[in-house]
Amino acid sequence: MKKLFLYEPAMCCSTGVCGPSVNEDLIRVSSIMNELKKAEGIQAVRYNLSANPNSFVRNSKVTEILQEKGMNSLPITVVNDEVIKIGSYPSNKEIMDYTGLQLITI
Repeated sequence: MKKLFLYEPAMCCSTGVCGPSVNEDLIRVSSIMNELKKAEGIQAVRYNLSANPNSFVRNSKVTEILQEKGMNSLPITVVNDEVIKIGSYPSNKEIMDYTGLQLITI
């Protein structure tokens, strides 16, 4: 089973539609992660720092990155227990490469 975990900064919602401006990247990532959750053989999880702080603590690699580089290192993408990307969300193509799936949401 392939695992894709996104460790995200603290935010009030995961969709990006709350607050004064819409975050298009969060809308894109939300859509893709929802699609991945339906796929067989993929575990796709988003961890929000404010809602899931223990998930950050349990991952020693994520904790180390945060201690060394600070909050600007978020989001952190972890694939199959390896840190793949730091400081920005993966592109649609990167997610397809990580998972081996052709996504509908492009």
